[in-house]
Amino acid sequence: MSSPQEPYRQGQAGYPPQQVPPLPERPAPFGLPGEPPRQRSRRKLWIVLGSIGGVLLLVILGVVILVNVVGSATNQAKGLADDFTKKVIAGDTSRAYDQYLDPALQKQLSKEAFISGVRSLEMDSSCQPAYNNPKVAAENGVKSAEVVGEISCTGKKVDLAYRFEGKDQLRMTNIKLRPAT
Repeated sequence: MSSPQEPYRQGQAGYPPQQVPPLPERPAPFGLPGEPPRQRSRRKLWIVLGSIGGVLLLVILGVVILVNVVGSATNQAKGLADDFTKKVIAGDTSRAYDQYLDPALQKQLSKEAFISGVRSLEMDSSCQPAYNNPKVAAENGVKSAEVVGEISCTGKKVDLAYRFEGKDQLRMTNIKLRPAT
């Protein structure tokens, strides 16, 4: 047991439980006493964050569309150049002329002149094309692509440069095939 001078310990035998006086009421942090605090409006924050998110979404969407359009046109130009060059190397020049050359270019370059010019290069099955990165552009709905490269054959090389243009389908509007210097 404890002596009378010792402070009261709750739960100690022989002493009644001590009453704790209630704390004085303090006013609520916002508003009247006893009222729950009002929540701060975050409307402006959400408007700003939504606007920033919208702008970022539009920028990302624009970049994705640009990459797809340019990438698609680049792949299309490389594919056309490769198909055309393989036909020319294989000796299928008449078909290459009909399928790939734009009618305006066909008016400038006759089929016979095209075929004899390709034959003069004396390409054979050892020839392999290699292309630099094509330059692709689109203006007013018209796509254009410039493909430059080289055809390497056993003992010789042939420079090539093609220009394709068109809205839906790209057609060759300019061609250069000549022995490398």
